[in-house]
Amino acid sequence: MPPTDQAVAGIRQQSNPAFIGFGFLGNGDVHAWNSWNGPAFDPDRGTMKIIPGPCKSLSMSLHVRVHARLDEIDAAQWNALDASGYPFLRHEYLSALEQTGCVGNGTGWQPCHLAAYDNGQLCAALPLYQKAHSLGEFVFDFSWADAYDRLGLAYYPKLVAAIPFTPVAGPRALPTTGHPEDAHRLLVQTALASMERADLSSFHCLFPDKTQADHWSRETGLLLRKACQFRWHNQGFADFDDHLSMFSADKRKKIRRERRRVRDAGLRLETWLGGDMTPDRWQAVYPLLADTFYRHGHHPYLSQAFFERISPALGEQMLLFVAFDDQTLVGAALAFRDAHTLYGRYWGTRGNWDSLHFELCYHCGIDYCIRHGLTDYDPGTQGEHKLARGFLPSLTYSLHAIAHPALRQAIADFLTQESNWVDRYAARMDAHSPFKTNSA
Repeated sequence: MPPTDQAVAGIRQQSNPAFIGFGFLGNGDVHAWNSWNGPAFDPDRGTMKIIPGPCKSLSMSLHVRVHARLDEIDAAQWNALDASGYPFLRHEYLSALEQTGCVGNGTGWQPCHLAAYDNGQLCAALPLYQKAHSLGEFVFDFSWADAYDRLGLAYYPKLVAAIPFTPVAGPRALPTTGHPEDAHRLLVQTALASMERADLSSFHCLFPDKTQADHWSRETGLLLRKACQFRWHNQGFADFDDHLSMFSADKRKKIRRERRRVRDAGLRLETWLGGDMTPDRWQAVYPLLADTFYRHGHHPYLSQAFFERISPALGEQMLLFVAFDDQTLVGAALAFRDAHTLYGRYWGTRGNWDSLHFELCYHCGIDYCIRHGLTDYDPGTQGEHKLARGFLPSLTYSLHAIAHPALRQAIADFLTQESNWVDRYAARMDAHSPFKTNSA
């Protein structure tokens, strides 16, 4: 439910809260300083810099810069800050979005990445975009935009810290090692100051992992929002049959029947890695993936050129489960992985093959995780049908700053109610687990 007219009545004349502690120059630099000691002027560089306060983990003075393109940031320095292996935060992935026109001019996703430097060395970063709409985010704030509109206010543009078109929980800022809390707080506070300076409506961080969500909401006052997806967890299974042994008898029988139908259809299944992909293979696979979007009345967010660019760089972190009818490709499911988790992203098919969707998108992925020792499988958003196939409810998070004080309060009240509903929904789904009692 959007904020009501009563909740926002009489707010047009209220002013936004002020942000202090940040200086801005016309050259794209944002010079931020620790709020304990205030700013200091560097006469040699003509800029402001951070003077560390009592927080011991932030022991350097940092220069924060806004980058309109990720190519402006050294790829090796960027990737060196990520020890998680999270594929969507890699420089190659994010820069390919820009290089192939998936984001940038005319897309409604304008890059304005924040990077913190110490003597020219990159030490922290936040992928950030100025958004002209809410498409491709998968955290739905259309009712918030409507509330702004009904008050004669502009909701767009807004600032969004996210991996474009990727509703996958994970780290949203670098570094991912050590104790980056203060560097991350600096970047978030810089983004909030940028929002205020540019008179933007809001700042949003989409699908941060739970650690970042909890810390950033507590330290920066961002509003926390919950949602529910479904994930599979590896309980040390020896093989797929061992996994099935955890199911109740009727659910186990249904999954075996699904897999048997694919075999009985005579389909041949293969697994391709990113390094195996050639332009000819993408020419065969991409129309299947794109057709899933077209069938639902949407244009695909990611282009074939994007996938062709990232597949050699990601290598074994990209994989496709594919199905052939004789020599004809009839189905494909695209996934990514890091050291612990498999991430299902897109799928498509040619023809009407019984249970092929379940096989490529769920069963093949679970089998892969077991064989390769991965602990989790995130198959993508939505879909209570995943529950019967071993995927249990898992909370995801987003963070929000609303510049308008009264609208912020109305949205905060709504999020409290929504959070309670999400918790009840997750508990209700968990009660319908397909596993035998005490096995999950």
